Amino acid sequence: MLGALQLGIMAAFVVVLVPMGMAGWHLSRNKMLFFSGALFITLAIGVHLTPYFPSVTDFVSSVSSVVIFDTRHSCLSLLHDVLWNVTHTHPNTSQYQKSWTWSSHDDVSACDFRKLTRSDASDLLNGSWVVVAGDSQSRFFALSLLGLVMKPQAVESVKSDLFKRHSDYRTVVDEIGMRLDFVWAPYESNLTDLVTAFKRNRNSPDVLIMGSGLWHMLRVTNESDYGVSLQVLRDSVVSLLPFSPELVTEGPVSGSVSVRSPHLFWIGMPTLINSMLNTEEKRVKMTDEMRRGYDTELWKSKILRQSGGPLLMIDMASLSWSCGVRCTIDGMHYDLPVYEAALQIMLNALLIESHQKL
Repeated sequence: MLGALQLGIMAAFVVVLVPMGMAGWHLSRNKMLFFSGALFITLAIGVHLTPYFPSVTDFVSSVSSVVIFDTRHSCLSLLHDVLWNVTHTHPNTSQYQKSWTWSSHDDVSACDFRKLTRSDASDLLNGSWVVVAGDSQSRFFALSLLGLVMKPQAVESVKSDLFKRHSDYRTVVDEIGMRLDFVWAPYESNLTDLVTAFKRNRNSPDVLIMGSGLWHMLRVTNESDYGVSLQVLRDSVVSLLPFSPELVTEGPVSGSVSVRSPHLFWIGMPTLINSMLNTEEKRVKMTDEMRRGYDTELWKSKILRQSGGPLLMIDMASLSWSCGVRCTIDGMHYDLPVYEAALQIMLNALLIESHQKL
């Protein structure tokens, strides 16, 4: 109805203004009236018949959806375009203040990314079940999430339980009804078992964030085996989805979604600073060359959305590299602001994926 009204108004303007313009070119009165009448009749017929030509309507709809998709996808690809400011807290100390912001580039600014406040994140995740699974990188990510949605004193009280060595952790943030499960799953096979359990129980989280690789690199040290394990995990994740996806490069999982589908994220391995690693075994096995091999297998596995898979990458390597050596004490685990930046990237991706605005 609104579209027809807009077309009608446009037609009226054309009917009035075009004859006036023609009059300015000294057309005769009869010619002007004839042209005006013919134009009005043509536009009126067009407006009334358009709804009966689905191909036209479909074309307009498809063009609109493509524009929306392109905007959404281009913004997803710019989420990691951040700038760090690392400065001394005092000139005579080795302590640094770390802060970050999104780039001021026009394309990034047009996406209107924003750092979500506690209130914003609470609204977004209200009533959600969030599962974070993986190694210590995932544990720090879970801490960042709790630090955003919980009050500071409450976060301090859960730290000791969350960071119990090689253990799971579960809590409910009563104020917003959000359930958070951290699952200790350092190997890809652990993640596959977790996803399989979701499928078997016919119950999956609203948001699933996973990541692995560091333990495999240290204990197994075989990039090809890592790639095979990731492919098995990918197949398991795809089978969890409530449709048969056609995974395409550089785009979201497509298909006809009839039931709720979880939002899926992958926490990438951080930049490893070999000289700062705290054991000889790590320095020998976790080299730059080995890291590149593991990265290659990650992309080849097609588990990432960016390479045609189901999980959207949270690029810890990019974030940690940008923050630099002053943001880590052991060359592997980074200061909390790095994980907080990763969290904000994920939350903004959720907003984009769900077409929400704050």
